[in-house]
Order: sequence, then structure tokens, then C-alpha cells
Amino acid sequence: MRNNVRYAHACQFAAGGMMPGELDDRTILVTGASKGIGAAIARACGAAGARVIAHYGRDRAGAEAATAEIAPERRLLLEADLGDLRAVQAMWNEAAAWQGRVDVLVNNAAVMLWDGGFDESEPQWDAVWEETLAVNVLAPARLMRGAVNHFLEMGGGAIVTISSWAAQRGVTNPATIAYGASKAAVRSATQSVARGYARQNIQAYIVAPGVVRTRLSEQFAATQPGGEAAVAAGLASGEWVEPDELARLVVFLASGVAPQLSGATLDVNGASYIR
Repeated sequence: MRNNVRYAHACQFAAGGMMPGELDDRTILVTGASKGIGAAIARACGAAGARVIAHYGRDRAGAEAATAEIAPERRLLLEADLGDLRAVQAMWNEAAAWQGRVDVLVNNAAVMLWDGGFDESEPQWDAVWEETLAVNVLAPARLMRGAVNHFLEMGGGAIVTISSWAAQRGVTNPATIAYGASKAAVRSATQSVARGYARQNIQAYIVAPGVVRTRLSEQFAATQPGGEAAVAAGLASGEWVEPDELARLVVFLASGVAPQLSGATLDVNGASYIR
């Protein structure tokens, strides 16, 4: 029966949808849930029946919009500055206390700063690296620490890290070198969790998107010669990744139907980068 359920889940995912109640028994913490990929993940997890803890930095309205269709008793909005580890820890503590458990941590929130190139001043270079590593590495690492210790007490759980193809191939714009390095660091940390705790029923997955249709990507494309059309022309499929596709993938991973996929990096870039 268990294999049949897994097969049904896999078929539903392949068809581009979600099974109602797929995540009914799970409480999921999503960081950066107020916009872009995180908002899509929060919506999808809620639609699949999960209790959703939606983290936001300053945009509470965005987090409210992303969780608007989730019943009030099945959602919790938490504010935290991911550049402040005390705030990060307080958020984790509140998240874990809400239902007495967190089943899945989705480390999604990140910053990409465009002014960290080699031609910048030394103070500017250092500032970009410090902020990037604080938000993109130290914060998710602290949440992973809390999640792993929590999962050990609960008998299992899962972590899904939203990384980037930049973690494997580097960045094309040297001004964003700190971003690429940070995504490689958080990918490695997630792999270490997968390897170190596989026997304790803790799974950890990495999702590595290419060019995703988010406000940040659109703003970046607008600064490039030829704009969005030129960016799309350089992709194998000619299309950007839609946040909803990533959200469906996260729901699939959070459902627990593919435990042997733990440790994998799932490339989502329309065949533009194949390892």
C-alpha cells in the first residue's frame, strides 16, 4: 500500500498538480514567504493541506497574501531579521512551539546584492560579503541546527534548501560573487545533514533553480542589454522557471514519498545547465 501511495504521489507531481491532503499531517516552516519563490511555496503547501509557518522580513502584507487561502488556525506568520541570529533563533523557537513540532524546514530566504564586484571599495566589498553570508548562510545554518536537533527528538523530519545553479557553475556577473559562494555553502551544509543523519530518518534536499521569474530577476534583466528577451534567448528552453513549478517540487519533497532522494541536488533550469 505504501508503494502504491508513493506511486500516486509521483504521478500527480508529474502531471503538474498536488493531491488534496498530501501534507495534512505536516507543519512546514518557509522562510522568505512574502514574495517570489517563498510565497509560491507557502501557497502550495497550504493547498496541499499543511500547517504553514510563513516567515517574512518586513513585508507582512506579502506573507498575508501568500497564506490568504489557508485557514487562520493552520497558518502562523513570523517576522525575523535574518541578519540577526538572535531573531533567527527566536523565530525557530516560536515556530517549534506553535504546534509542538515542525516537520519540514524550507530554507528559501536569501539576498542577492549587485554591488559586490572586484572594482568596489574594500569597505563595500566587505559589507556585501558580510550581509550575504549572514542572511544566506549563517541564518539557514542556525535554522538547520534547530531543525536537526528537533527532528532527532521527533524521530525524523526534512529540510529543503533553495540553492541556485550558481552554486555549481559560479555566477556570470562578478558583482554577485558573494551570492554564488553563499549558495554553494548552504548546499554543502544541506548535503552534510543528509549524509550525517540519514539513519535517523532525517532527509535533506537541495533545489537549484536557474533563472526564476521573480521581481529580483526581472529587475536584474532590465539592467542587461536586450532586457528580459535577451536573458530568455540564452536559455535552452527559451523560458524562465516559474515559481509555481518550484513550489510543486517542494511539496513533493515535503510529502516524504522520496526519502532515498535525500542529499540530491535537483536542477530546475529547463536544460540550460546540465551536469
